[in-house]
Order: sequence, then structure tokens, then C-alpha cells
Amino acid sequence: MAKDSLKNFVKITLQSYFPYTVELKLKNGEVYGSVSFELPTPEVRYTKENGVIAIDTDASPIHLAIAEVSKTGELLSYQTISLHHFLELSQNSKDHQEWILAHQIVDLAVEKGKAIAIENLKKLKKGVRGDGKATLRKRLHQWNAKKFLQKLKRVAMLKGVEVVEVNPAYTSVIGMLKHAPQSSIDKDIAGAYVIGRRALGFKEDMHENYEKLLKDKAYLEFALKRYEEREKELRELIEKESNEYKRNSVKSELENVENAKELLTNLLQSLQSEPSSCEGADGRNPERGRGSKASSSAWRVLKVALLFPILGRVLPRDLSPLKPVLVEGVWDRVRSRLVPLEAGGTVPIRDF
Repeated sequence: MAKDSLKNFVKITLQSYFPYTVELKLKNGEVYGSVSFELPTPEVRYTKENGVIAIDTDASPIHLAIAEVSKTGELLSYQTISLHHFLELSQNSKDHQEWILAHQIVDLAVEKGKAIAIENLKKLKKGVRGDGKATLRKRLHQWNAKKFLQKLKRVAMLKGVEVVEVNPAYTSVIGMLKHAPQSSIDKDIAGAYVIGRRALGFKEDMHENYEKLLKDKAYLEFALKRYEEREKELRELIEKESNEYKRNSVKSELENVENAKELLTNLLQSLQSEPSSCEGADGRNPERGRGSKASSSAWRVLKVALLFPILGRVLPRDLSPLKPVLVEGVWDRVRSRLVPLEAGGTVPIRDF
């Protein structure tokens, strides 16, 4: 009777029969059933030829950052979707909500007539017990971006929406340093914007003033001094801290500071012998001839040279103080121990 009922349901719903498999299992005195069948894959109707809806799943605190990007690379609109209500749900409820969210995003792409751009998340951030990063570990446990994106790709396929996966390398860094201050958007939306532009084939030129900054020995020496001061502070904290997990967290920051010092030291040494050795990111013009490795290195060094020395934080939420540096090239204020807060104003660096 069960199979006959299923056949009638299929005929009424899809107006046709198709092959399927029914599997019944007895577990702990209860019968579980599953039905498997194949659905035809519809033709892709919504492609990146009209632009993309780009998604950054690594946004923090937990949310999705979504950017609509035109086929010519402009940011048309953006929004964020909070995922905090997922955190206390059971796994079954969470799966259900993720399917609903996947349909909402795909429906948005259909409405806009665009493809969807996502990161290729083969390499996810990992938190290790004892590393002092309990917040990161908890977030990764509560929100599995890879599983959600698998749902999203499946829904998109069924609705004829193209999904473009891109290399996630440096999308966040480029977003926060270039597009966030320039377009007055937060770093997560800026990261989604870079994902969208990358999906459309655009490469990110480094702004002329940023390239000049990376060749300014006086500024780089100032930035290196800031890290040396922070290194001394962290070593003193490690000596005083008795809590193992807090010590590990400080040690983790100390390792980042040491890496930053090494990058800046190497850059300064290269400038002594080869003033033109540090180039910006590979642009859209192939005649510039810069490889992707050099491009990634330049953005990495720029992040180290800018964020902590100017803003006093490695991952600040507000990137607007970088706009005068990006647009006007006013890092001379930083060299004189003043940080550009906004065009026409300054704030002493000791206040950070």
C-alpha cells in the first residue's frame, strides 16, 4: 500500500512516473524509510554574464555578507543576514533553517537575474583545543559554512542558477584594505565584493598611494617600531599570566607580531638594495607582468604595515581611518606620531 500511495503522489505532483528506490530499516524497534530518485537537471538560466550575488560566509560575528555585483564590477547593493538564531538549534532544526536560507539566497539571485559567487572552502580555519581561541572553535562547531554551501549549490542547480567558486586567498584582506575604506562599507561586505569581482574575472590593482607607502622607508621603520613595542608588552603579559589558555592566546598574538616584524624587516632590507622590489597586486592589465605570488605578498605586507600601526588592532571593525591614506596618501601624519582619523582630523596614536 505504501508503494502504491507513493506512485499516486508522484503522478499527481509531477504528472509522470519515474524510477525510484524505497529502503526500509528496522532500528531499535522502529521502522525508518528512505526514498531515493533522480531529478533532471534544469538548464542554467542565470549566469555571471549579468553579474553575481556574492556571499562571504566567514563574516564575524556569525552572519552572511551578501554583495550584488554588476557585470562590469560595480557594487550595486549589499546586505547582511544574521545567523545567531542558528546557534541554539538542534542539528535537525539547523539543517531545516539552512535549507530555507539557501532557497532565500537563490531566489534573490533569480530575482536579480544573476549567478551566485562563493568561496571554494577546501581549506577552513581550524581551532585547536588549547590554542586560546575558544570563540573560534565554538563558532566553527555551531556554524558549518561548507555544509551550508553544499545546500546552496544544490538548490541553485535545481533552480537553474550558475554557482561560481573562487579561490578565497586574500579576499578578506583586499576587501578590508581597499574597498571597505574606499566605499565606506564594513570589511565583511567588502570581502563579499572582492569574491564577486573575482568570480567575474576582475583582478585587484593596489592603489598608487598604497604602493608608495610600501616604499616609504621612514614609515616602514615607524611600523616596525610599533611591533617591537607590542612584542615587549606581550612578553611581559606572558610572564605575569598564570592561566594556561590566556597564556596561549597571548602567545598566539606574539607569534603574529613576530611574523609581522619579519615581513617588515625583509621589506626594509629589500628596499636598501632594490628600491623597486615591492610591487602592488597584479592588476587587470597583463602587460604589468606581475605574478600572483608577488601580488599576494604585497597585500600581506600592506596589511601588516597598516592595520596595527595605524589603528592599533589587527582586525578592526572600522576601516574609515584608512581612507585618507588610501585617497590622499597622508601617512606622513602617522610618522609624526599622529593617526588619520578622517579627512581633516587626527588623533594621537597613544589613544588606541
